[in-house]
Amino acid sequence: MVSKKEYAQMSKKASPPTKSWKNIPCAFIIGGLICTLGQAIKNIFIYYGVDEETAGTWCSVCLVVLSAILTGLGLYEKLAKHAGAGTLVPITGFANSISSSALEAKSEGFILGVGAKIFTIAGPVILYGTAASVVYGIIYYFIRQF
Repeated sequence: MVSKKEYAQMSKKASPPTKSWKNIPCAFIIGGLICTLGQAIKNIFIYYGVDEETAGTWCSVCLVVLSAILTGLGLYEKLAKHAGAGTLVPITGFANSISSSALEAKSEGFILGVGAKIFTIAGPVILYGTAASVVYGIIYYFIRQF
């Protein structure tokens, strides 16, 4: 039987050293660039006369489509390899998770492959996000009553 201390030592020995001095700034910069791109897209829509709320919606659509295309071309994975958590900006990371699941399952067909497995990674996010929003909505409703 291995003790917790021995296991921790074995785990530390087997794990590669982290390069947080490099990874954290890189994630910050890439994530910031993705957000800047989103803001630029929104500003372009606003410049051409789209109201701000609709421009935000179209910006989201553009980022999802761009993320899915980059995933399909294998470029999003290369970016994520260097940017790490910076590519997990919610909307692009979510689109990437759905697209990559669909790509992995396409060899199994559209119904039993893509249809059944497309939300393998994103499903828990949708489930718990929806459940949390219902709970928060109920709490908000009762707070507003007082």
